[in-house]
Amino acid sequence: MRALFIVNPQATTTSPRSRDVIVRAIASDLALDVVQTEYRDHAKELARQAAREGYELVISLGGDGTVNEVVNGLLTAPEDLPRPAYAALPGGSANVFIRALGLPADPIEATGAVLEALRNGGYREVGLGQIDDAADGRYFTFCAGFGWDAEVVREVERQRRRGRRASPALYMSIAAQLFVKGREIHEPSLTLEIPGYDVVSDLYFALVTNTTPWTYAGTVPVQPTPRSRFQLGLDAFALTRLNTVTTTAVLRKMVSHRGLPPSGRGYLTWHDQQEFVLRARRPRAFQIDGEYLGRRKQVNFRSIPKALRMVG
Repeated sequence: MRALFIVNPQATTTSPRSRDVIVRAIASDLALDVVQTEYRDHAKELARQAAREGYELVISLGGDGTVNEVVNGLLTAPEDLPRPAYAALPGGSANVFIRALGLPADPIEATGAVLEALRNGGYREVGLGQIDDAADGRYFTFCAGFGWDAEVVREVERQRRRGRRASPALYMSIAAQLFVKGREIHEPSLTLEIPGYDVVSDLYFALVTNTTPWTYAGTVPVQPTPRSRFQLGLDAFALTRLNTVTTTAVLRKMVSHRGLPPSGRGYLTWHDQQEFVLRARRPRAFQIDGEYLGRRKQVNFRSIPKALRMVG
């Protein structure tokens, strides 16, 4: 099998030595070409080119941002070309999508699991989410957020450019600072429209998920929509109240073993939806898969079943 291995050299949880070990292990089983990313969206370009050049498999080593780029590259390749299968190895600080697939968080152990799956024909088809608006149209693998969490992602990206290392502690610290000092996140300016449901307005924060968990607090999964699955449509979560008591109670349930119940005080959830629209009275911060996409007044969401053929 001919495979292209896309490596993000800035991956935070791997070293050059561990990357060499992974390359040697994969090359012992596959006809492997290796390329490193050099700039934002480079992995997307490389994945699209892999389809054009007839590769049967694309493998990536990086975080959720690298995964998102590869997925969007594969799914925007010309439709008349056979689409390569995809195997994702963890190299970031969270690796939400990869862990949701059930792969080990350690990149070398994940490599072993992927190689075993390849030998045994262990492929699966997963559904994805897709956004569609005037500014951008992209696929996402596990989540999209409007409001508070997107503001957190924006600030983390800003601090990473200044040399800070992305970590769960940094995300949680910034989230707490914004909760206390961020005026915009305390504005109930969002509206959710789902076919067949009443329009819901005056929402403080909205989250769309394609699987569970939404993210991790260290090793602890954070589950606002624990029923969300790759095999189903999209789930949504929205805060209808934003104060210390309510938010603390909701967050406590999110990190419990069962995750947040479908209904409760201060929030709403929707399960297994095929499409819906989120609007804002004025532009609000927006992110997908932990990547800040700027400010939006409206985003349309769709569920795309069986969008991607994954290994492992």
